[in-house]
Amino acid sequence: MGENGAVPRPRLLRDRPVARQVLLLQVGTVLLLVVTGILMASYDARRDSRSRATQRVVAVALTVADSPTVRAALRSDDPTATLQPWAEEVRRDTDTDFVVVMDLDRTRYTHPDPSLIGGKFVGDLGDAPEGGIFTQQYKGSLGPSVRSVVPVEDDGRVVALVSVGITVSDINRGLKRDVSIVVLCGVLVLLAGMAGAWLLSRRLHRLTHGMGEQELARMYEYYSAVLHSVREGLLLLDGEGRVQLVNDEARRLLALPDDVVGTRIEDLGLAPALVAAARGRTAESDDLYLAGERILVVSSAPAQWEGRDVGAVVTLRDHTELRSVTGELEVVRRLTESLRSQNHESANRLHTVVSLIEMGRTEEAVAFATDELQVAQLLTDQVVGAVDDPVVAALLLGKSAEAAERGVELRIVGELPSGTGIAPRDLVTVLGNLVDNALDAVADADPRVVEVRLSGDQHSVTIIVGDSGPGLDDDASARVLDRGWTTKAEPGTGRGLGLALVGQVARRHDGEIVVGRSPLGGAAFTVTLALAPAEAGR
Repeated sequence: MGENGAVPRPRLLRDRPVARQVLLLQVGTVLLLVVTGILMASYDARRDSRSRATQRVVAVALTVADSPTVRAALRSDDPTATLQPWAEEVRRDTDTDFVVVMDLDRTRYTHPDPSLIGGKFVGDLGDAPEGGIFTQQYKGSLGPSVRSVVPVEDDGRVVALVSVGITVSDINRGLKRDVSIVVLCGVLVLLAGMAGAWLLSRRLHRLTHGMGEQELARMYEYYSAVLHSVREGLLLLDGEGRVQLVNDEARRLLALPDDVVGTRIEDLGLAPALVAAARGRTAESDDLYLAGERILVVSSAPAQWEGRDVGAVVTLRDHTELRSVTGELEVVRRLTESLRSQNHESANRLHTVVSLIEMGRTEEAVAFATDELQVAQLLTDQVVGAVDDPVVAALLLGKSAEAAERGVELRIVGELPSGTGIAPRDLVTVLGNLVDNALDAVADADPRVVEVRLSGDQHSVTIIVGDSGPGLDDDASARVLDRGWTTKAEPGTGRGLGLALVGQVARRHDGEIVVGRSPLGGAAFTVTLALAPAEAGR
């Protein structure tokens, strides 16, 4: 006994491939249905043949009894002389086995066997002598037969009887013909059913790869356990890009609905670059993409089976927090590089001052040192005056030093209001990415100018970064804010997250990004960050 008292199936059957089990089940079902159908059709044919025989003998008997020839012959001195040849002709024409006309005392006037004429009719008469119609199956002189007995009336009186019959052997011959047709049809149906079952079994064998039910159940259980236990998101797509399998982590990372299975990945509202990576025909590993507020490391690879392309496998890992920390470390790294650059410049200036003193040009050394100190102090005062937050100020100082090192003029215009309440991390994300993009944009320009405009009021903060680079055409302007889009590399390489992160900050603060043309000739990005009521009231 199995669990819950169920009787387990024989191991021999359970070990067979599912396709073979289905084939055996279908063949057995078809065979059972065909045999049952043949038996029922044979029974129905037998019953119908008896019923048809009874109806025919009654109809022939009534027709004979109502014939004027019979009544006229019965009035003659020798009824047999007229009735015998006429009755035999009727028997042959109606395909019956006997037509007997008899007196009320059972004396036969006609019979297929002339030697039996004048003898007594064998069998029951029922209520025929009283004017009724009587039918029965009876073994008479010709053997078992289905017969009818009807009265012959003349002037309202029963003057004779007519019995018409068909032997059972004759009925059975017709029945055999009918049953043979039924059996032939049944065999054809059986062959067609078995052929269909075989074709279905072959297809099922291909789909299940010849595995048995235990193997399929075990595979499903293992796959389900793995899918729900792994910490990485997993997404399986078919050849048409429809989601066929998704685990809990992928649902969480991509905010997918419960009924996502069967939906095209293009219809899920994901980043275009992420969709392109998932639908790609080449393997991609550890690329960064944005999905909502999350930064995901995505790997994708085509899935193949026996040389056939069956779809794609996409794995997802959440790197939002790690990327945030990495961003802060990047700020520190850039500041360190800026300090290194400033230290290098300071060393050069100090060497210059020392050399002037050694040459006896003290006044020129003092003037040179004073001018350099004033320039550095003016830049520091300008940045600190524009931004109160030390982290953001340090970022701008670092960017200024980096711009100077790259031969770019970085202008900082305006100022941010104090106490905006916007997290320094968000301001660093916006300014750092926009300035980096602008510095890259003017790398081949002449002149090389990047301008940062800062402004704000009690309701919002606005940051505008323009450059003197080549700018963006209409197509690039329309796509530049797509998550994962970049002009620096091909889609799917993990580049293009900068503007996406800026857009993420803008959405988080109910703001917006506008792409336009800068007065310097290149592109201009305007970012507006709305202040929360509590922040605006400070």
